[in-house]
Amino acid sequence: MARDVSGPVSPKEITLEPQERYHTIAVLVDNEAGVLARVIGLFSGRGYNIESLVVAEVDTEEKLSRITLVTSGTPMVIEQIKAQLERLVPVHKVMDLTVDGPSVERELALIKVRGTGDKRVESLRIADIFRARVVDSTAESFVFEMTGSTDKLDAFIELMKPLGLVDVSRTGVVAISRGTRPM
Repeated sequence: MARDVSGPVSPKEITLEPQERYHTIAVLVDNEAGVLARVIGLFSGRGYNIESLVVAEVDTEEKLSRITLVTSGTPMVIEQIKAQLERLVPVHKVMDLTVDGPSVERELALIKVRGTGDKRVESLRIADIFRARVVDSTAESFVFEMTGSTDKLDAFIELMKPLGLVDVSRTGVVAISRGTRPM
């Protein structure tokens, strides 16, 4: 999902219809060619939007991948999405982490900021407050690495704009349920 660096959109800034909520959905699938295209096709074919999408292999022996996606909709739409995902052949399990109990969600971002003098010092001070790490530095720029909630990353990026924000790369949301229950 591409984000406009000049104006990242926080879920709080988007006006949702009454009853609409953001949901984080985890899907365990076979790690084979075309599976991601089928999942995305399900969304695009029905006009559903994906706010965030992350895919990675999680079991090399069983050849399984985990898709974590964030979408929005009314309770009925979310139930339709989950039911349609469960019907796809390569899908093993679907979990709505938003309603299935407590979960942990994080996102990673690399943020490039150009600046000298006071702006450079201020960007380092703010990065320290947000616990962002400097992973690259030149005489005129920094690349910060930061993990946290989407809102935390959005807030940091907003503060970097007047200080010389150049570029942003984000992973999207990864999430896992809390406790001992497996997917």
